[in-house]
Amino acid sequence: MRVLPCGSDAVLIEVDSAEQVQQLHGALRAAPPAGVTELVPAARTVLVRYDPRTTDPHRLRTALTALAELPRTAALPPAGTTETVRIPVRYDGPDLAEVAARTGLTERQVVERHTAAHYRVAFCGFAPGFAYLTGLDPQLRLPRRTEPRTRVPAGTVAVADEYTGIYPSPSPGGWHLLGTTALTLWDPAADPPTRLRPGTAVRFVEAQEHPGADHDPR
Repeated sequence: MRVLPCGSDAVLIEVDSAEQVQQLHGALRAAPPAGVTELVPAARTVLVRYDPRTTDPHRLRTALTALAELPRTAALPPAGTTETVRIPVRYDGPDLAEVAARTGLTERQVVERHTAAHYRVAFCGFAPGFAYLTGLDPQLRLPRRTEPRTRVPAGTVAVADEYTGIYPSPSPGGWHLLGTTALTLWDPAADPPTRLRPGTAVRFVEAQEHPGADHDPR
């Protein structure tokens, strides 16, 4: 773990994996050091903003280093909320056949593997409401497309590298498109505007088996 200065009121923590980001983010949310005002997770980093009136980079670095030196299970508990969001998907995407061919699976097996996994939102980025979900079956992990599409429709469910995600609004995109959901994931008028926030647990289900989205408190 590296702790780097980032402006006058933040430090950037670098770790080695998305899993470590989720665990570190969860630990900091559960017991934030004095003066911390905001946490922003990303693919391999967590940005920690602080109030310079109540702490300073040296004290914050000391607290973060102490956290890292604790036994892994004590220092980095799993991030998450008590909520599981179930997302109904019609697996009719234009890249489903290609994903099956490149992974050596049938289209049915691709769907089964995508719906069998337990996902968690690692971080949000790229576009408002776009959540990067970890937990993707290793056999479904493919590099991004060499030629991105200029427009991907809202609600498109896709995979790329170690992540799966859902395009919350129309945008360009280079992921492999497996299907679509009718669920609205980004609404600026709502509070909060996105359903998928860092730490949220997610499951995908085939639309015909589960006509509506559902929150499962656990």
